[in-house]
Amino acid sequence: MRRKLFAGAAGAGILAMSKPLRVLAVEDGNSAALGFARIPEGALVEQHLYALPGKVPLIRKTSRPPNFETPLEYFRSAITPNDAFFVRYHLAGISEIKASDWTLKVGGDSVERELEFTLKQLKNDFEPAEITAVCQCAGNRRGLFEPHVAGVQWGVGAMGNALWRGVRLKDILARAGVKRDALEVVFGDADQAVIEKTPAFIKSLPIEVALDENTLVAFEMNGNPLPRWNGFPARIVVPGWTATYWVKHLTSVKAVSKPEAGFWMSTAYRLPRGKFKTPSFESQVANANEPITTMVVNSLITSLKNGQQIPRGRSIDLKGIAWDGGAGIDRVEVSIDSGASWRRAKLGRDLGRFSFREFTLAVPARERGSIVVMARATSHSGETQVDRLIHNPAGYHHNAIQRLYVEVV
Repeated sequence: MRRKLFAGAAGAGILAMSKPLRVLAVEDGNSAALGFARIPEGALVEQHLYALPGKVPLIRKTSRPPNFETPLEYFRSAITPNDAFFVRYHLAGISEIKASDWTLKVGGDSVERELEFTLKQLKNDFEPAEITAVCQCAGNRRGLFEPHVAGVQWGVGAMGNALWRGVRLKDILARAGVKRDALEVVFGDADQAVIEKTPAFIKSLPIEVALDENTLVAFEMNGNPLPRWNGFPARIVVPGWTATYWVKHLTSVKAVSKPEAGFWMSTAYRLPRGKFKTPSFESQVANANEPITTMVVNSLITSLKNGQQIPRGRSIDLKGIAWDGGAGIDRVEVSIDSGASWRRAKLGRDLGRFSFREFTLAVPARERGSIVVMARATSHSGETQVDRLIHNPAGYHHNAIQRLYVEVV
């Protein structure tokens, strides 16, 4: 496989192709302006708008590895544009692979035969499949935790929603013949660390999730080839599950009979056991902790900012998006009296149970004064956003109800 590796100074060279456009205020569109906690100044490494090649200006969190957040304005519609989609990497050595050189190796001790496929073979020899699904970093909103936790200080934009197209992973595995003892499916990618002792980014899924009809090896995003920064030429798509499992620049798939024991499964991306009502990854559960799995129900108001002034007699026009781990959004309720009463918002077009769901509500602004605006989403499974943040050491699953203060003048 021929590939170019952008690591160290080379990686910095890529980022240097575009200059920072302006410094963002810490609260600009991502924390205090949206009714959340302010990201602590001392926790920020970088917070600028910066245009990677092929991307619009995104909010830069770190350069090596590249971690870039989508600004609020791109969440004012259900589908996130490819050039505005967030960028998340763990390793700084990012490969650039030609589609004509790429192959996917399929193996492991729990398959009958080892196989290898080119991108052309995947496209021509398998039934195509597509799904609209939210890809959200497990640490989305980590920077808004109180008290503060360590890690990339994401605001609200480490996520995006897209129409993904590719082939079903279960169809690829069926060609290799999955044995009865298969426990997990392990994924390898083409990224490399710039420091020798850094562990390779290897993730696994329970066999039943890997064989789910919605789990894809995707090579298209919103009708176009995957952007380089979002996994070209192919990536795993695991609808409902957090983005740590959506392995980019995929190179290998292995069905195995024992739990994957590498750092990114056994140590990273873990929660205190039983902290959240999400499915357990049974083969990876430890005495004290377990891997993060699916997303929790959440919502985001995109049409208002803290302190915004609204003339009396006009309406407070609320718009936003809601999503969850795959049950689908049943309702979004809005309060303008600090949660004393709630009224249902109108839901937008249903793009599927794994997608963002838009919501709107216009509330008359009859009296002058301060108003606390809140929105809470409830899924079809009955899960509702929480009133108070559920704290955990890694800063995952921030789904506390948003509270915005507006002035009717």
